[in-house]
Amino acid sequence: MTTKVFIINGGQKFGHSGGRFNETIFQESISFFNQHPDFEIKTTNINEEYNPSEEVEKYVWADVVIYHTPIWWFQLPHDLKKYIDIVFTEGYNKGIYRSDGRSSANPTINYGTGGTLHGRKYMLTTSWNAPKEAFTLPNEFFMERSVDDGPLFGFHRMNAFTGMTPLDSIHFHDVEKNSNIARDMSLYQDHLRKIFLN
Repeated sequence: MTTKVFIINGGQKFGHSGGRFNETIFQESISFFNQHPDFEIKTTNINEEYNPSEEVEKYVWADVVIYHTPIWWFQLPHDLKKYIDIVFTEGYNKGIYRSDGRSSANPTINYGTGGTLHGRKYMLTTSWNAPKEAFTLPNEFFMERSVDDGPLFGFHRMNAFTGMTPLDSIHFHDVEKNSNIARDMSLYQDHLRKIFLN
C-alpha cells in the first residue's frame, strides 16, 4: 500500500538567511521517499508561487505532511505563517476544517474538534541558532521546556485543530555557529528510517 507524503519547505529566503539548511533537508526528504517504491510525494516551496486551492488538495490527498522550517524569533518565518493562514482559510469546508467544533447549544466545550484531516499524520523538523542545551539545562533560556512543549506548542495545537496527529519531531540546533551538515543529514536519515520504515 502506497503512503502519500506532502513535503513543505518553509525555509524562507529573507535578510541574511538563504534558506539553505532547510532546502538541504527538503531535498533529503525527496531523495529518501523516491528511493522507496511504497511512497508517493507532492511538494511545496513557500518561496515560490502557489495556488491555495491546490495546496488544500495536497493536504487532503496526503497521508503524512512533513513541515521543514527554521525558527525565527521563536516562531515560524512570516511567509510560512502566511502560507498556513491562506491555505487553512481556503480549506474551510474543503477538507481541512468545517468549524471550531463547538455547538451553539453548549459553546464552552469541544473547541478544536472541527477538523476534517482525521487519520492523517504530520512531522516537523526545525532548525535553530540556539544550542540544544538552551532547552535542557537548568537556568538556561527556555527554562527546560522542549521545542515541542515550549515555543512550538501552538504549532502542534494548530495541526491538532485540523484533526492531524503528530509523528516524532526532529530539531537541529546551533546551525548558524556550529553547523555540521553531514552529521545532521545522517541523523535525519536515521529519523526517517525509524518513522517510516520500521
